[in-house]
Amino acid sequence: MAPAADREGYWGSPTSTLDWCEENYAVSYYIAEFWNTVSNLIFIVPPICGAIQTHKDGLEKRYLAAYLCLTAVGLGSWCFHMTLKYEMQLLDELPMIYSCCVFVYCLYECFKYKNTVNYPLLFLLITYSFVVSIVYLNLKEPVFHQIMYGTLVSIIVLRSVYIVLWVYPWLRGLGYTSLTVFLMGFFLWNVDNIFCDKLRALREKMPPVVGAVTQFHAWWHILTGLGSYLHILLSLYTRTLFLKHRPKVKFIFGIWPVLLVEPPKKLC
Repeated sequence: MAPAADREGYWGSPTSTLDWCEENYAVSYYIAEFWNTVSNLIFIVPPICGAIQTHKDGLEKRYLAAYLCLTAVGLGSWCFHMTLKYEMQLLDELPMIYSCCVFVYCLYECFKYKNTVNYPLLFLLITYSFVVSIVYLNLKEPVFHQIMYGTLVSIIVLRSVYIVLWVYPWLRGLGYTSLTVFLMGFFLWNVDNIFCDKLRALREKMPPVVGAVTQFHAWWHILTGLGSYLHILLSLYTRTLFLKHRPKVKFIFGIWPVLLVEPPKKLC
């Protein structure tokens, strides 16, 4: 039998510019990177539930878009890691840019009484997305995408820190949890990249289920998916507080947070 990293599967040889540390087709003939694929469920199921709740509460459509953009990232990442095809890689990486632009718009439009469109900011973010897309499609350099994505994340973090330090300090727990979880994912993403050879050698000595715990790119999905979901909660909580709604966080099964929003009380 060929080494795990050299196995061929249903989708053929990879054409993507990136091939992560998980051994290809080691678990399933039909899924190139099994754990990196199924870990995307956290990007798909919870945001869909969040979008449904947002629609039920009659909240602004930009938050519905934020949840659905996060779902799009999960679906694109699922297709990418399942096939390791370049076209599917684009379905993963470009929505990461677009979803962050939606997050930026939501976060910077929290403190307005009227639900009006900020056309200058919208134009800037659309232009940013368009330019990044065109350059990346021609350059095909993953580092460029990572820098452009990191720039948007930095903008989001700075705005979030401003809100939890000077506007709504009682939201620090939610804000810092979102940031910490995301940074933990980023740390494991780097560990997976830097120590890939050692991780693969370690997995060969471990039972398959135990070795799955060392799939740190999959953990990056889980932690960044959770961190991004919590960020949307923070943004939505900030907005509904400003509009004098009565938001509250409820934990499904005691572990998964959802935001329930009641309309403001009417004065007699």
